[in-house]
Amino acid sequence: MQGLATESTDLAPVLTKSTGLAPVSTRFQSIKMADRSREQMLSMASMLVSLVDLRDCYTGGHSTRVAEYSHRIALEMGLGDEETEMLLLAASLHDVGKIGVPDHILLKPGRLTEDEFEYIKKHSEFGWMVLRTLQGFEEPSLVLLHHHERFDGGGYPGQLSGTRIPLGARIVAVGDAYDALTTNRPYRNGRSHEEAIAEIARCSKTQFDSNVVAAFIQSFR
Repeated sequence: MQGLATESTDLAPVLTKSTGLAPVSTRFQSIKMADRSREQMLSMASMLVSLVDLRDCYTGGHSTRVAEYSHRIALEMGLGDEETEMLLLAASLHDVGKIGVPDHILLKPGRLTEDEFEYIKKHSEFGWMVLRTLQGFEEPSLVLLHHHERFDGGGYPGQLSGTRIPLGARIVAVGDAYDALTTNRPYRNGRSHEEAIAEIARCSKTQFDSNVVAAFIQSFR
């Protein structure tokens, strides 16, 4: 091991001069720092997901499934590794803002009243406020903020439309809707896979990005 360390040190000036890169030892330190930062981000994300699970077991399981569906779409659309990792992080945390929703609304077994629904809609903003100040979570926080926007501009909270909506948010929106449609709730039974796919396809170009919908459907073939 000592021989390897010495050889790397001897090569450092050569590599710096010929490639214009930082010395090897400096670059190794940067990689280690990046790895530590990534580990800290993942630990923070796991902690936040655990907090959501404590509040509402449905939301926790739902978020895991939405991340899985988002991953299918990312693979089908050919997203890069870093973009996919960011997407999965955001999908896992997309409902973390529900921590700020009172129990009598969040855990209500029946349908929500209009006022209760207006309050629960704020969870996307609550989640954005939680994440946006955390280093490394700036981009995922925008997915949380906008995952309830509609492609036709009729969503919330920003009434964004088309490609003004971050791609990650457009992807999570489809995975979120599919899981909501297919999951049993106290007030209704979940739909079949075929029924849910048909509903999502029907809402393509209005509620959802048609390219994302096509990728999601293709991922099951």
